[in-house]
Amino acid sequence: MTKQRNEDKGTRNNSEFLRALAYFSHIGVTMAASVVIGVLLGKFLDDMLGTTPWLLLVFSLCGAGAAIKVMFDASQGKK
Repeated sequence: MTKQRNEDKGTRNNSEFLRALAYFSHIGVTMAASVVIGVLLGKFLDDMLGTTPWLLLVFSLCGAGAAIKVMFDASQGKK
């Protein structure tokens, strides 16, 4: 009977670890995607409008700001 309880406890620890790993991976991917989308959008608009490098800088900063917001929202438990 105690062997079964130990196996259940080990399974629970593994699932908690995987859940935490998925959570942190989600935050990292979302932060990286925010910055990359900002850079790509800024570069595209700069090429289209001939405003190099201003829109790239503006949208890069917006992407970094969005990444920081994702980090704060995640730390507060918001979705």
